[in-house]
Amino acid sequence: MDADDSRAPKGSLRKFLEHLSGAGKAIGVLTSGGDAQGMNAAVRAVVRMGIYVGAKVYFIYEGYQGMVDGGSNIAEADWESVSSILQVGGTIIGSARCQAFRTREGRLKAACNLLQRGITNLCVIGGDGSLTGANLFRKEWSGLLEELARNGQIDKEAVQKYAYLNVVGMVGSIDNDFCGTDMTIGTDSALHRIIEVVDAIMTTAQSHQRTFVLEVMGRHCGYLALVSALACGADWVFLPESPPEEGWEEQMCVKLSENRARKKRLNIIIVAEGAIDTQNKPITSEKIKELVVTQLGYDTRVTILGHVQRGGTPSAFDRILASRMGVEAVIALLEATPDTPACVVSLNGNHAVRLPLMECVQMTQDVQKAMDERRFQDAVRLRGRSFAGNLNTYKRLAIKLPDDQIPKTNCNVAVINVGAPAAGMNAAVRSAVRVGIADGHRMLAIYDGFDGFAKGQIKEIGWTDVGGWTGQGGSILGTKRVLPGKYLEEIATQMRTHSINALLIIGGFEAYLGLLELSAAREKHEEFCVPMVMVPATVSNNVPGSDFSIGADTALNTITDTCDRIKQSASGTKRRVFIIETMGGYCGYLANMGGLAAGADAAYIFEEPFDIRDLQSNVEHLTEKMKTTIQRGLVLRNESCSENYTTDFIYQLYSEEGKGVFDCRKNVLGHMQQGGAPSPFDRNFGTKISARAMEWITVKLKEARGRGKRRIRKTWDVA
Repeated sequence: MDADDSRAPKGSLRKFLEHLSGAGKAIGVLTSGGDAQGMNAAVRAVVRMGIYVGAKVYFIYEGYQGMVDGGSNIAEADWESVSSILQVGGTIIGSARCQAFRTREGRLKAACNLLQRGITNLCVIGGDGSLTGANLFRKEWSGLLEELARNGQIDKEAVQKYAYLNVVGMVGSIDNDFCGTDMTIGTDSALHRIIEVVDAIMTTAQSHQRTFVLEVMGRHCGYLALVSALACGADWVFLPESPPEEGWEEQMCVKLSENRARKKRLNIIIVAEGAIDTQNKPITSEKIKELVVTQLGYDTRVTILGHVQRGGTPSAFDRILASRMGVEAVIALLEATPDTPACVVSLNGNHAVRLPLMECVQMTQDVQKAMDERRFQDAVRLRGRSFAGNLNTYKRLAIKLPDDQIPKTNCNVAVINVGAPAAGMNAAVRSAVRVGIADGHRMLAIYDGFDGFAKGQIKEIGWTDVGGWTGQGGSILGTKRVLPGKYLEEIATQMRTHSINALLIIGGFEAYLGLLELSAAREKHEEFCVPMVMVPATVSNNVPGSDFSIGADTALNTITDTCDRIKQSASGTKRRVFIIETMGGYCGYLANMGGLAAGADAAYIFEEPFDIRDLQSNVEHLTEKMKTTIQRGLVLRNESCSENYTTDFIYQLYSEEGKGVFDCRKNVLGHMQQGGAPSPFDRNFGTKISARAMEWITVKLKEARGRGKRRIRKTWDVA
């Protein structure tokens, strides 16, 4: 929320926080090292969570330099200090390299400046160097206090009162080069910048049949290069952790010429700025351009993205990640004891977790050591399962073996889209088709959902047919909400006619229900006794069993971007409240997460019942807010959150109750949430989850073949 709300927290949050109190405690928050989008969201979360639990929170401007210089560089923050910074890139409290803090004398000054304000809790947002410095500061703290007492700068009572320093870190780095966390703050936003450029370049490259070499950041880590290559279907990628094999020059040129022979009008090569060969010699973008021009004679251009990747508005993912990490960081500081080691708040799966800071720093340094010693397989392994999985998936999808080298399974696998369109569906289809072909299957595309399935709209689809699909929104195969129940006989006939041995369904809740109907009909129709798997793809993110669905991230970014523009509009007109209706059916994911990412005052969702008293309370809150410097309001409503409290009702209520204090506007976002180019997250997620689904199908088909059967048992093998 963007204004002070004195009401007690509800339900589980109150129970969770009742044993935590920040009374009498002071927290200092600083950003250090290179800036990253989302740092402001982390700062905002630390400030507001700290105030929420009763602690004082201080900005430390200009990183460690501000801590050493003291004075006005350390200032108390209030609730309004962090208003309207969620959507701002970089860091509002500044970041600077500090040589003085590297010396004990500098750290002594920093300790003295913190003690003047009673700060014994530090939240550091930065890279591994910044976090290592914070840990050293913590270890030296008692010695620094004793030295200050000897110098007469503090008394012995202060030494006892402020005896220990708690340190919690959050990693802000666009390179995603810190081990122990799935994603660092800023990485997703940097991928947005890269993919925006790639999508723009692809149109001009296609027009002129050009080859483009794109250099992205990542001096010591190839994550940005790898994931952007996966998200745009690049022809080749160069990473510091996984250098190309000897003779790569010839292999790359053969690959590029093969793609041109398949009537592909462009080539995209992505290079991490720290790319090296197996001898640790740099591979530069200019060297690659020279090679392509000399060997193939292709019109080749180099684009170096540089600091564009650090700039711009943070993505919805980064805002939510940073906000969750900031809250967890404050809780970690409040729960810390003198024996608690410095920790770093990390992302593991979909959960914010705490890990020992120096263990993660050591793992990060071990990756660089492995690369220096040319132990590249170890470097990839140390980066974590996600990095290794991305690399393996990219290799499978980018390079097609000659047909005579792929052992055929004589199995037909069909792919179908069901339900409403979701951005990223096409990336999932591309991934499934290419992994299936690589596994030796014959891939079939079913057009227009179960309706098309019943009518026999089924065609074979090949490797090149899905080229360039990753960046396209909607559903190229066509999709409908029709369920298979009334077409079971016709669908069984089509499965028999086309000898379909497995079925991959990509879609939302309708796909989930459709899969249940097909599996329930196995007793009656033997044709359905084949491996069937569903990949969740819906903006509503309402499919059971999955934290994420393909398309939800793109929709969330659309909502967040729209809210940013609306807030900007409201800041100009003053005293205006916007009611925004989001999609989601009976799932409040988009409204809830959209509210978190956009800094909304309230979000009404189906899962959390509300009544007229809650609405009245929110109106009172907004009335009070208009007396502050933040004279605007933002309220999100999930489209099916209440049968009676409709968007129109809430709009009219707010308009009437706020008369003379604020005026109201409403906005129904509608189908714009389903459209647009997929976000990097949705492209990457769709690609990986669909590849995993195809791997499961291949395993099940092998098991059936091992039993000498074309069909499977009637009670299982649905995923």
